[in-house]
Amino acid sequence: MKLDVIKLDAGKAGEVDLNDAIFGLEPRADLLHRVVRWQRAKAQAGTHATLGKSDVSYSTKKIYRQKGTGGARHGSKKAPIFRKGGVYKGPTPRSHAFDLPKKVRALGLKHALSAKAAAGKLVILDAADLAEAKTAMLAKAVNDLGWKKVLIIDGASVNENFAAAARNLDGVDILPSMGANVYDILKRETLVITKAGVEALEARLA
Repeated sequence: MKLDVIKLDAGKAGEVDLNDAIFGLEPRADLLHRVVRWQRAKAQAGTHATLGKSDVSYSTKKIYRQKGTGGARHGSKKAPIFRKGGVYKGPTPRSHAFDLPKKVRALGLKHALSAKAAAGKLVILDAADLAEAKTAMLAKAVNDLGWKKVLIIDGASVNENFAAAARNLDGVDILPSMGANVYDILKRETLVITKAGVEALEARLA
């Protein structure tokens, strides 16, 4: 698959030949769904908690005598049926993460990249470099190119000036190639990859 390479000023910068095994697959929604679920579950804090019978603060004295009251037998006021009592089988802090094979994760990333390419939402950028860390300069370039919600994937490292300029722009995110993931790619409307990013991704997923 061949795609035009552009510069930040929208000028042409040649062509790039993309690996069809990474960018030319037929996207599978089931694979993308599995990987996104795995990512979101791993990111979940899991700090949910309630106070059980042993956690609530209350006297342990028997609330009334065992017999002769005409009521049901009770000991602790901490029982779940009483107001301010403990919660029965409430949520406890835990990890929501689950395992997903590395091959499935890698295949999911290939399908995410292929989905953007198939939808015509993949742009190859010559380089994500700026001489100065000026947000206004980058904002104008992004606006002229018509990018609304965009993820930019660079090579092994991100240009410091470019990252600083993009930091304050709404809808513009930048990641190094090792940070490329299915959720972030699908979440954004346009995927922009630099030539260095393409090389790094192809080396990573080959």
